[in-house]
Amino acid sequence: MKLLIASLLGGTNIGGAFFKAAKSLNLNLSFFDIQSAYTAPKWLQRINWHLRGKYPSKLESLSQKLVWECENLKPDLLISTGITPINQKALLQLDRMGIKKINFLTDDPWNPAHYAPWFLKAFPHYDIIFSPRRANLNELVQAGCHNVEYLPFGFDRELFYPEEFINSETRLQYSCDVVFAGGGDRDRLEYMSALINSGINVNLYGGYWDCYPETKAYSGGIADVRTLRLAIASAKIALCLVRKANRDGNCMRTFEVPAIGACMLTEDTPEHREIFGEEGEAVLYFQTIPEMLEKVRWLLNHDTERQRLAQNAHSLIFQGKHTYKDRLESMLSLTEKLLFKK
Repeated sequence: MKLLIASLLGGTNIGGAFFKAAKSLNLNLSFFDIQSAYTAPKWLQRINWHLRGKYPSKLESLSQKLVWECENLKPDLLISTGITPINQKALLQLDRMGIKKINFLTDDPWNPAHYAPWFLKAFPHYDIIFSPRRANLNELVQAGCHNVEYLPFGFDRELFYPEEFINSETRLQYSCDVVFAGGGDRDRLEYMSALINSGINVNLYGGYWDCYPETKAYSGGIADVRTLRLAIASAKIALCLVRKANRDGNCMRTFEVPAIGACMLTEDTPEHREIFGEEGEAVLYFQTIPEMLEKVRWLLNHDTERQRLAQNAHSLIFQGKHTYKDRLESMLSLTEKLLFKK
């Protein structure tokens, strides 16, 4: 099977993780970089983003460039990730060329922060949509998608793993009671404020935490991957919050935190319980802010339990089939079954 991945490379981009995984599987592989889709003068970017529904400035030209690439490469399968800037017209052209198309839909397309009318017209033309959120499954079917499958997030084993050695100076730099790595969404502010007001030493990484007076002093900014590993490994507890606006039941940190080897306190969702089992087996769960505070205090006072939970969660994630290589193999296996029947 000839495979073409259309996504972004670098950082923690899932498309990049799929690309590395496909290379390790020795697949007949090509990559189409979508980075240029949003390239335009600032004023035009703002108009397209705010007035035209998150419209990529070069959606039309990039989509046609992809079609030309497919005419040249003749792939059997196109994989894209998230709200990829490929328009409806291009997907229909690929369909006429006999190219199958699948998407790992990393974001909720009905989240107002991501709502893009051009994408809502495009995604029903994928042959399979894989979604890491169950809240979207029926909606995607009702929107016209032919095949919709649940597939959780995962982790990139080349990026998220335990640091073999952290010197005392570095550990002191990142040391804290609770670390949270994720965007400063407004509905997350009350969680961090509650921790801070309770006298708990907090480190925050991600966009917008420096915009709130309550959290500005605790913000470490947007961290690169190595900083994330060091920060998560050096904290006593790593907090995992799903993104409510995305209606997530699991998220990227669900897998990345235990892969690094940290003790995780996570929001209680059915998906998290499917992954980690009952309370106290590998993680602790919470549903409310008071419950979060209670369990943070308990964990801070029980070093041995923190270490046990961290080890159990790490073994479960690191030894289980939760890498993006595993996810890609699952996608390809189902694609073969559904789309390439002989």
